[in-house]
Amino acid sequence: MPASASTNRPADLIGRLKSSEGEAKLKALREVKNQIIGNRTKKLSYIKLGAVPIVVDILASADDSDASLLVQSAAAIGSFACGVDVGVKAVLESGAFPHLIRILSNPDEKVVDAGARSLRMIFQSKLAPKYDFLEEKKLEFLLSLLNSENENVTGLGASIITHSCETSAEQKVLCNVGVLCRLVSLLEGSLNQRDASLDSLATILKNNSDVISKFVGLENGRALSAITELTKDRCPRTRLLACMCLIVIGNTSPCYLQGVGIKTKLISILVELLEDPGQVGEEAPFAFASLIADKEDVQKLAFEIDAVDKLCNLLHKGSVQVKRFQGILLALAEQCSKLENCRSRFLSLQVLNMVTDALNHESVDVRAVACLCIRNVSRSLKNLSAGRFMNEKIVTPLLQLLHDPSTSIQVAALSAISNIVIDFTGHKSVFIQSGGVKQLVQLSKSMDSTLRFNAVWALRNLMFHAENIYKEVILLELTTSTLASLICDPEPFIQEQSLALVCNLVDGGINSIRHVFIEDGNIINAIGRQLRTCSRSEVCIQGMYVLSNIASGNEFHKETVMHQLFPPQAGEDTQSFMMKFLQSNDGQLRTAAIWCIINLTYPDNPGASSRVVKLRSAGIISQIKSMVNDPCLDAKFRVRTVLEQCQLLPAA
Repeated sequence: MPASASTNRPADLIGRLKSSEGEAKLKALREVKNQIIGNRTKKLSYIKLGAVPIVVDILASADDSDASLLVQSAAAIGSFACGVDVGVKAVLESGAFPHLIRILSNPDEKVVDAGARSLRMIFQSKLAPKYDFLEEKKLEFLLSLLNSENENVTGLGASIITHSCETSAEQKVLCNVGVLCRLVSLLEGSLNQRDASLDSLATILKNNSDVISKFVGLENGRALSAITELTKDRCPRTRLLACMCLIVIGNTSPCYLQGVGIKTKLISILVELLEDPGQVGEEAPFAFASLIADKEDVQKLAFEIDAVDKLCNLLHKGSVQVKRFQGILLALAEQCSKLENCRSRFLSLQVLNMVTDALNHESVDVRAVACLCIRNVSRSLKNLSAGRFMNEKIVTPLLQLLHDPSTSIQVAALSAISNIVIDFTGHKSVFIQSGGVKQLVQLSKSMDSTLRFNAVWALRNLMFHAENIYKEVILLELTTSTLASLICDPEPFIQEQSLALVCNLVDGGINSIRHVFIEDGNIINAIGRQLRTCSRSEVCIQGMYVLSNIASGNEFHKETVMHQLFPPQAGEDTQSFMMKFLQSNDGQLRTAAIWCIINLTYPDNPGASSRVVKLRSAGIISQIKSMVNDPCLDAKFRVRTVLEQCQLLPAA
């Protein structure tokens, strides 16, 4: 082996880093730095061998006048921290941070540059320490960085803001001390200053309408115009960052970006940037997703310029880097969240299998957005009716994700399952035979309320329009005792979903209604208890629709509902929850209560007259009469039906 090669091995170089001879140490530093730049494997090897603390010691012990040693050690530290969290961790644990801060005040410009660049590398990582803008001295130091004439130092200041500014209080402080003005002035600087400034501006403006208002007012709107102009810049990254800044403004304060022209322009730029082979292409789909999220009008514009086709074509090109893949799936999920034509186009482009395969991806983030994509695409009633999603290819991996160690993935999978189990084709057996019910029931007992909620929601949708044989299977696995406990769950939103589940259970005639009477009426008694004590309209509405469905059954069913409305143990002076609901300010609750009365007083039923007598005695009929001009049209029309039915009865 040549002598030069053997002396440049990691172990040998680390030995030379410890040399007491300055020149040998300097050469070793240069060689280490050159070997690890852009070489992740070498970088990890040196970190494992303990090179980072040695390099930090060199920086710490170097004399302020030894510019070469300071520059090379700072540069090596920055290289270790660049793009590798393990490297950032090693750098921080070795105590490099204060030494890098120290050399920013060095009289040698090259030393300052090296320190600033290394600190920027560190602040690009989530592991970097958060900077406290609310502390006066630290704020002053930040301002000194931003006001520096050194390009790398101002870039460092901007990077610190991008990394650390998270709260509205921090945004306000930075705004009040003139940071916005300084960042806007940097938009006229070098490419690096411009990009760092755009990134920081987006961070300060995000979700803060007050700060956005002040920004838009800067220089009579010239600041906003400057960013808009930068969307035309020759540099792809600058165009992307300018778009992201405008998206942040538009998402929080839509009034500043109302025109169709600017929205179309942003879409066109971002769709074009999707093709960029580098980092810009990785970040562009996330920006696109943010632009169109929850905005049907923008999604329509994107569809018109073939955004779905272009996103799907990127998937068809073959292997895609993980972050880019995640971004594309997220963008497709958002694009298909509201528009049926987008979903249809997506399905026609033969990428559903790719999304389904992504459910097994090693990346947690990719698995999550794959679930989201399937959830949004499966909102299509047309394709649900065609049974497009109820097959083993989709069901099996989704069920496997219910065992995922990540709770967020379990929730994402449940959300997708909640849609596909609605299925109108009678193919629910695919899900049931795959063991889906058992897994949903297990998660409905989770200590995590979010998991419980989503599991119950999925069971509710599985129960929707299910054949009676499947209802029995679901209830057998769930058990009446578990369902009763879910109806009385501590969380109101779970109570609501549980009652909606029961509503779907009893929907379908007498054969369906009988399910709530098994085991001594465990379920219906739980419903009655909940309605007597609950004060949340959403829960009460679902409960009343359950009673309304039960009241559509036979005489026994109707009398059982009356028993819940007027329990024997209640005193004569006790107001029925029915009266409370009829007097509610919530029109939907009033309507649900009236529906129940309609089903109890249907004239062709033999016991209707006696029930009307009881309802009149409790003041219910009188209350109904007072609602003939109810402001809620649904309630108003139903009131007329009740009164007409009562007039047809002898006891009326």
